[in-house]
Formats: sequence, structure tokens, C-alpha cells
Amino acid sequence: MDPVTLMMTGITVGLIVGMGAGVGVTLIYEKRAAARRKQGAQDEAEAILAAARVEAEQILQRADQKAKEECQQRIKHVERELAKRRHEIERRERKIPQREGALERKLDQVEEREREVNRLHESNLRRSEALKKQQEEMEKQKSEAARRCEEIAGLTAEQARKMLFEMMEADVRQDAAAMIRRIEAETRELANKKARQIITLAIQKCATDQVSETTVSVVNLPNDEMKGRIIGREGRNIRALEATTGCNIIVDDTPEAIVLSCFDPLRREIARLAIERLLADGRIHPGRIEEVVAKVEKELTEHIRETGEQTVFDLGISDMHPELIKTIGRLKYRTSYGQNILTHSAEVAKLCSYMAAELGADIEVAKRAGLLHDIGKALSYEMEGTHALIGADLAKKCNESPGVVHAIAAHHNEEEPRTIIAVLVQAADAISSARPGVRRESLENYIKRMKRLEEIADSFSGVSKAFAIQAGRELRIMVEPTEINDNEAALLARDITKKIERELEYPGQIKVTVCRETRTVEYAK
Repeated sequence: MDPVTLMMTGITVGLIVGMGAGVGVTLIYEKRAAARRKQGAQDEAEAILAAARVEAEQILQRADQKAKEECQQRIKHVERELAKRRHEIERRERKIPQREGALERKLDQVEEREREVNRLHESNLRRSEALKKQQEEMEKQKSEAARRCEEIAGLTAEQARKMLFEMMEADVRQDAAAMIRRIEAETRELANKKARQIITLAIQKCATDQVSETTVSVVNLPNDEMKGRIIGREGRNIRALEATTGCNIIVDDTPEAIVLSCFDPLRREIARLAIERLLADGRIHPGRIEEVVAKVEKELTEHIRETGEQTVFDLGISDMHPELIKTIGRLKYRTSYGQNILTHSAEVAKLCSYMAAELGADIEVAKRAGLLHDIGKALSYEMEGTHALIGADLAKKCNESPGVVHAIAAHHNEEEPRTIIAVLVQAADAISSARPGVRRESLENYIKRMKRLEEIADSFSGVSKAFAIQAGRELRIMVEPTEINDNEAALLARDITKKIERELEYPGQIKVTVCRETRTVEYAK
């Protein structure tokens, strides 16, 4: 073998041996390092366990201490409660003898009262026997007196009774004559009242049942400069407004406001809406005024129809003529003594349906008659006649049933009520119109009426106190029981009622209640 090759072979073998020895040494070193790391981890784990044991012992000690403290606190609390209860028991035990003594005294009083009642009972029995004997004696004396009277007068009891009847008949004839004179006077008074009603109706055609406060509307302006624009050059704008709306427009010194005056509330509403739109638009001249007023009239007509349809729908009424629906919507712009006619009519319809249901009458007819009873007020200032007859004619033209037409015509006695529905409409109309607060009444007139009611009651003898209550719908009277007996109390109520009817004017009716009471009071000591 070549020496060079041998040398190379030796070197290679040496390198292989060296590398093997290096790997072995490395493995031995890694094994020892792993052993040292394992020993270190075991030592660290033992140290953590020792610290955890110490901490657990401390937690247990603190928990034990806290439990002991809580236990001591609860023991103290229970001891305090037991002490309170022992004190309460002792206090009640001290009161028991006192209560026993009070009960014994009350038992003695009860026994004494029983003895007294027994004595009174025996005394009453003796008095009853004495009264019975006296009554028998009086009957004998009465019979004897009657026999003697017959002997003295020369008349039998039957003859005397006949004579007495003849005298009473003469007195009754006189009373009848006085009653006839009174009825004649009342008839004349009724005729005068009817004449005043006719005059009032004529005034109604102009005033449309409205008080002065509801014949004007106020339109607020953004500034006082708008007054000049509403008036226009030489007053042409305001003249155009008054001509197209039919309302009087008052422009005075009131800051930032103008007043619309008109008896027709519908025209007043058209004028108000038109002016507000003109102010918002800014273009104010006669041509524009006519255009806006025409548009507002069209929209308001549609709104009136929708209002009528909604009212009929809310009441559950079907198959109503379109003309009636439109007229019902117009009632929204009518008032009577401050009461909105549409609201009043819907209320009367509901009341009629409720009462008809209770009486077993036709609910649908009652509801329709109640809703339509004042429909003539939407047309009364345009046509001749009372609103009841105008409404009845309109309902008849729109094919309403005869019962509904009659109820409308009879609700103010223009016709004599012939059906139960007509009577129900009258009653519901009175209830809706006369309940307290529904119609306007000045405070001064209200106070005067209340005061006058009490004065009328106080003017009768035997009246102790009189109180006008329920907004003047009831007069409650206290009488002296020693001066007025039960029969006289009934007569007193009737006399006061008649005097109220003669001297006062009032809506609806006034209930007069006479109270007579006797009290006996004793005090047990």
C-alpha cells in the first residue's frame, strides 16, 4: 500500500475515533446537566409545597378566629333578645292583675245594669197594665159621650157623618175653584213663556246659539308690520279678505294680533286658516287671497266630511246617507252655551244606546236618533223653523226611519213624544246638557243661584239649616225634629219645590231632600 494512502487512512480512522469520543463526552455532559436540572426542579417544588402548607395553616387559623368571633357575637345577640323577651313577659305579667281588676269592675257594672233593666221592665209592665185600664175607661167614656151627643143633637152618628160630608164637599168645591184660577194663571204664564221662546228663536237665527266670547277668533302675527300687509294699499287686501270670507277683520292696537268677528263659526274658521296660510306664504294680494280662500274652503269641506265619517264609525252606525254625514261634520263648528254640538250629539247617542239596552228597546234606532237629534242646528241659521223640525225634515229626506224622524222632532216637544225612543232622546239630551260644568255659567250667576236656593229653604219655619250641593242640583234641608213631624216634612219638601219652580230659572232639575233626625246621647262613666 502506498505510504500516502496509509497515512490518509490513519488520519481518517483517527478523525472517526475522535468524533466518537467527542459524541460520548457530550452525551455524558448532557446527562449530568439534565440530572442537575431535575434535582433543582424537585428542590423548587418542595419549597413551593412548604410555603403553601405555611399559608394554608395561616388561613385556617384566621378562619378559625373569625368563626369564633362571629359565634361570640351571635351568642351576645341571642342573649340580648332573650333579655328583651324576658322583660316584655315580666311587663305583661304585671299588667294581668290590672286587667283582671278592670274586667271584674265591668262585670259588676253589667250585673248592675241587668238589675236596672229588670226593674225598668217590671215598671213598664205595670204601666202597660195601667194604660190598658185607662184606654178601656176612655173607650167607655167615648161611647157614653157619643150617646149623649146623639141625645143632645137629636142626630144619629150616620146623620152627623152625612152632614160632615156635605160640609166637606162645599169646602172641596171652593178648593177646586181656587185650583181652576191657579191653572188659568199658570196657562197665561206658559203663554208668555212661549212668546218669549219665539222671540228667543228669532234671535237664535242670528246668533246661532253662541255666546259673545265664541263669535270672535284671534290670529297671532309674527310682527306688527304684517298688519300693514294685511290691510294692503288703500285697504284693498282687507276688503278682499272680508268679501271672500264674509268675516269682519278688526285691526286695532293689540300687539301682534288681529281679530276675526263673525256669527258663522265655519266662515270664521275659513278666514283664520286662509290668513295663516297667507302669512306663511308671504304673498298677500287680492288674486292670491281668492285663490287661498277657495283652496281652504275645499280642504275644510273634505275635513268636515271626514269628521262626520269618523264620528259615525266610532259610534258603530252603518248605512247613513252622505248628506247626513256631511251635516254631522259641520256640527263640529257649532256650540251652544260653550258646549260643542258634535261632542254633545255623540254623547247623547251613547246615552240613548245604554238606556235602550237596559229597557230592551231598539239600540240601533236609539243611537241614530241620539246622534241626529241636534243636526238641525247645522242648518238652523240658513232655514226657517226650529232646529228640531229642520233636523226631522232633513232626516226624512235622507230616508231615515219614521222612529228616528219622530224622535228628532219631539226632543223639544215640538211634537208630542209617542215612542220610547223619543222619550229616551229627551232624557239623554237633558242629561248631557244639564250635568254640572258642561255649559258655561258666569261665577256671579252661579253664586246667586246657590245663595237663592238656600234663602228659599230658610224662609220656611222649622228649617234649621239648608245646603245647596252638587253644583246646585240638590238642596239638602235639615229641620227641627220637635217642630216638624214626618208628614209635615213631606209637605215641606213639596212647598219648597213649588217655590223654587216659581222663583228660579235653572237648567235640568233640582232635587229637594228634607232630613229629619232625632238623636239621644248618653255617656257611660
